[in-house]
Amino acid sequence: MQEERPYVMTVAGFDPSGGAGILADIKTFEQLKVQGLAVCTAMTIQTGSQCLGLEWQPLDEIVSTMEVLMKSYPVQAVKIGVVKDAAFLNEILKVTAINAPQAKIVWDPVLKSTSEFAFFDLNTISNVKNMLNRFDLITPNYHEYQVLQKNGLFENPASSCAVLIKGGHREDLLGTDILVNNGEEISLRPGDTSSVYYPKHGSGCVLSSAVAAYLAKGEDLETACRKGKDYIGHFLTGTPGLLGFHS
Repeated sequence: MQEERPYVMTVAGFDPSGGAGILADIKTFEQLKVQGLAVCTAMTIQTGSQCLGLEWQPLDEIVSTMEVLMKSYPVQAVKIGVVKDAAFLNEILKVTAINAPQAKIVWDPVLKSTSEFAFFDLNTISNVKNMLNRFDLITPNYHEYQVLQKNGLFENPASSCAVLIKGGHREDLLGTDILVNNGEEISLRPGDTSSVYYPKHGSGCVLSSAVAAYLAKGEDLETACRKGKDYIGHFLTGTPGLLGFHS
């Protein structure tokens, strides 16, 4: 008899290459044995190397779809990916608070693609400051963290949430992530330094989804981040191509 799996919802964009967005999230959920639900925020035209276009989905449709799913399934964690702006993000948080108040919330703040395609409206980024205590974890890469910090998002630690700063873009200690939680900094280093880690399209999506999956399974934040780090390590060593294997 198959064991019951916790439900995890991804609210993110659709990437037709399957490397990022909700397809990558669902692949990750399957591997980690959680039941994945997906709500699409945007339809994109992209490959593993570039994003060529994006069409935002109507916010009312996103909210209504979330409501239907959350009323039907006991969602234990929500991973949020690409969103249009702070108002868009706020509505996603509101519908989660009403319909799945127990859910852990992980936001992967996708500000722009590696090929410099802009997603989040940075003119609204300062408004996110008032939302920080509603997240359990934010997972920016090194450059995204600098943008968020520059806009004052982490000025007041008391009203902030935990942050996992991904180290794939940093020049020193490449691949070392930093978990900042309750004022404590914890370094998460790559597990096998002898392996070759290949750049992967969507690796940030995969990591944040893995952490959300482990949180849904009852792991504490640090353990979830460490296990998510292990998962992304296997993902990055699997193949030299930009599109990775989940196994």
